[in-house]
Amino acid sequence: MARTAQLQLPLIAPAQAQKHVTVNEALSRLDALAQLRIKAFDQTVVPTSPKEGDAYQLGPEPAGEWSGQGGKIAIRANGGWTFVAPKVGWTAWDEAGLCARMYHGRGWMADAVAVSPGGAGTRHRVIEFDHALLAGATNLTAVSIPAGAQVIGLSGRVVAGLSGAGLTGWRIGVEGADNRYGSGLGVAQNSYLLGLSGAPVTYYSATPILLSAEGGAFAGGTIRLALHVVELEPPQAV
Repeated sequence: MARTAQLQLPLIAPAQAQKHVTVNEALSRLDALAQLRIKAFDQTVVPTSPKEGDAYQLGPEPAGEWSGQGGKIAIRANGGWTFVAPKVGWTAWDEAGLCARMYHGRGWMADAVAVSPGGAGTRHRVIEFDHALLAGATNLTAVSIPAGAQVIGLSGRVVAGLSGAGLTGWRIGVEGADNRYGSGLGVAQNSYLLGLSGAPVTYYSATPILLSAEGGAFAGGTIRLALHVVELEPPQAV
């Protein structure tokens, strides 16, 4: 059966019987690939209860119904599976990782803004997490800035108002620079920060965020923080 070059959609042949079968197959494939959403990457085991239209990116040696289809995208269609080989430059939404991935010919790179033919890449991502404040003058977050990451800035929002005896505000940074990303910040719910340092800062080891109380001490409250980072990926192994 003749197919299109890009998405491998089946084409109707002259005087073909049951044209609806070919059309439905093409529409199912187009529906899955036009705004590609991948349930899971590097899958090797067929899911037990897949839904129509679900798509999976297969690992190198998948088993069962996926045997021999390593590296392809498996799409659930009409009770079976359709397999599509990705092309360089395709992007897909990673439903589990909540990020976009770009295919560079050797794999799918998360959060890529630029990728070289050899697989080197520049990644720009946002790491968001909630920090529930513990009682005290300072708090260190459980989530750290990744080693080797360049931080463009740090943003945040108070999702549960901050409390504490004498507390008038707070500042945020890292140990040794406790106000790098802001000071005199509000304590009321929905107060926010947009913390930009004068120049991007690179952290060569994992570094937690330091929150410091102003005018008193923390007793409670929750802050949603978002690290805006750039990371480098080297060329793929040969």
